[in-house]
Amino acid sequence: MQSKGEIAKIVGAVLLPQLGGFVNGKLTRTQITEWYTHLNFPWFKPPNWLFAPVWTALYSGMGYASYLVWKTGGGFGGPAQLPLALYGTQLALNWAWTPIFFGLHQLKWSLVEILALTGSVAATGVAFYRINPLAGYLFVPYFAWCAFASALNYQIYSLNTPPASTATIEEVTDGAKSK
Repeated sequence: MQSKGEIAKIVGAVLLPQLGGFVNGKLTRTQITEWYTHLNFPWFKPPNWLFAPVWTALYSGMGYASYLVWKTGGGFGGPAQLPLALYGTQLALNWAWTPIFFGLHQLKWSLVEILALTGSVAATGVAFYRINPLAGYLFVPYFAWCAFASALNYQIYSLNTPPASTATIEEVTDGAKSK
C-alpha cells in the first residue's frame, strides 16, 4: 500500500498536466462559439464534447507516467533527468498549442507546433520506456491522439486556407505596367 506521501506525489503528478488543460479550456471557451464552429472541418473531426474527457484521460496517464519515471529513475538528479526534461518540453508544447490555434487563429503555426509536439511526445515515450516500461506504454495513447490531432489540424488548415494566387509572370508584369 502506498504511503500518504507517495499518494500526494502521484496526485500532484497527475494534476500538473491537468492545470494547463484547465487554464487553456477557460481561455478558449468563447473562441469555440465565436470562431471555431465557423471553420470547415474534415469528415473525421470528433464531436466537441469528446475532447475534454480524452484530454483528461491523456493528462492523467502522462502525469502518472512522469511519477513512475521520477520514482524509478531517482528523481531529477538520477537517470530520469533527461526523460523528465523531455516531459517538461512536451508539456510546454502541449499547453502552447491551444493559444496558437484558438487564441491567435494561426492554423499554419498550430500545425507546425503540433508536429513538434507529436515528435516530442514520441521522444518522451521512448525515454520513459527506458526508465520504466509502463511509463513508456502510458504514452502510446497520447502519441496516437497527437498523431490524429496532427492530421486533423492539417485538414483544418487545408480546408480553411485560400489557395495561393496562380498568376503567371506575364500577368504580374503586365498588371504592373498598366498602373
